[in-house]
Amino acid sequence: MNSLRLLAAVLLLVGISASGISAARTEIAEGSDYTVLPHPQPTDSGKNIEVIEFFWYGCPHCYELHPRIKAWLKRMPKDVSFRYVPAIFRANWVPGAKTFYALEALGEKDKLHDKVYDAIHRDKTDLSKDEVLFDWVAKQGIDRQKFIDAYNSFSVQNQVSRSTRMSKDYGLTGVPAVVVDGRYMTSGRMGSTPEDTIRTLEELVEKVRKEQIRK
Repeated sequence: MNSLRLLAAVLLLVGISASGISAARTEIAEGSDYTVLPHPQPTDSGKNIEVIEFFWYGCPHCYELHPRIKAWLKRMPKDVSFRYVPAIFRANWVPGAKTFYALEALGEKDKLHDKVYDAIHRDKTDLSKDEVLFDWVAKQGIDRQKFIDAYNSFSVQNQVSRSTRMSKDYGLTGVPAVVVDGRYMTSGRMGSTPEDTIRTLEELVEKVRKEQIRK
């Protein structure tokens, strides 16, 4: 009987220890899990908590994170607003940004956003070359000339300029980068897995929510 009691006590202690470790793992730390932007940026989400993912279609880490972001969007809290912003660090990132904004202008972003990633990373299609991109878009059922017109439009050029400016203003050093409320940033480079990035994102949203309540 004493042996059974001893075993039960040991199991209880192990359970308490495991729960303590689990709780510790949910805590995020500035510097290792996220950074505070030195210059907070304005948000466009009204009363909602804004989340931005800065990405580049050619980035393998962005491609790896993308399905986790999509899964998170399905359970995103109602007080959160999300948007993608193509980052631009170099000239060869511009075609990807123009592709994103042209698809958005044509109302085809939701349909083809995933397929652009797959074409580049799975099918090894070089969509940074205009003719290759235009042929590929036409194969997806999009009017080739309408896409070309959107791709080269003044509106898309303005959005590309804004993306370039935002990449600098937010102090980005790499992608993917997820910014919450224009103040807190986490990156796939900081976490060991895409799941870590999502966990940190959720914790940062909760952090902002608590800060808003205290105001």
